[in-house]
Amino acid sequence: MTFLTLLLLGAGELWAIMSLAWLIERRTGNAGWIDVAWSLGTGLGGVTFALASGLGSAPLAPRQIVVASLVAIWSLRLGVHIARRSAAGIDDPRYAALRVAWGPAFPLRLYLFLMVQAAVALGLAATIGLAAWNPAALGVMDLVGAVVLALGILGEGIADAQLRRFKSDPAHHGQVCDVGLWSWSRHPNYFFEWLCWVAYPLFALSGLWPWGAWALAGPALMYWALRHASGVPPLEEHMRRRYGPAFAAYAARVSVFFPSPPRSEHVP
Repeated sequence: MTFLTLLLLGAGELWAIMSLAWLIERRTGNAGWIDVAWSLGTGLGGVTFALASGLGSAPLAPRQIVVASLVAIWSLRLGVHIARRSAAGIDDPRYAALRVAWGPAFPLRLYLFLMVQAAVALGLAATIGLAAWNPAALGVMDLVGAVVLALGILGEGIADAQLRRFKSDPAHHGQVCDVGLWSWSRHPNYFFEWLCWVAYPLFALSGLWPWGAWALAGPALMYWALRHASGVPPLEEHMRRRYGPAFAAYAARVSVFFPSPPRSEHVP
């Protein structure tokens, strides 16, 4: 299998998955299923790239199996978490805001937006491929990469659980979650999601494989998407509208993305 063939296969997979996500949203009115599809689709694309030994005819290498397994674990955890939330009928506030902003053009613009997401997922899957195709023997950097990915998955799971417990307490109705990891970052789940993608360049650069440097595009692309595109900006706009001064006070003392100790509320 040539690299071009692999790209076309991955593009076809992701186009089909995100098109299905669009149809489900049109049918249910719940845009939460879109992120379920993206998580599972990106995982499938990553596993496809990781296990493609088609850049040559050699059997699967240990690194390919390790990377593919880690991608699958990440994808399933995130996909199942979002699926549970969506099955409870909870819509994604980011897409709900777009529904209002785009008006009658929402269906078409949403489909085009999902195709952009498919393209981002394809780029991420390609960086996973680079991590898996590194011809060097497994070494210390691979171990560090596995630890970083495990920390990312664990941290994101903890952040999700803390937010879920906070929201389930009636005493917290109408309040901004500012406990645990949420007191150090306004979006700790996004931060740890990004941290997962920092792991793949470590696999790709192990043994100083020159082509591995291209895998740095993965965390860069994910940071842009989460911090400046489809993650933080629309979600914070929703939170400003919903919580008003309470969110402004929270934002004044808590870092937006990278965790850091909360600032004192008395500091001007």
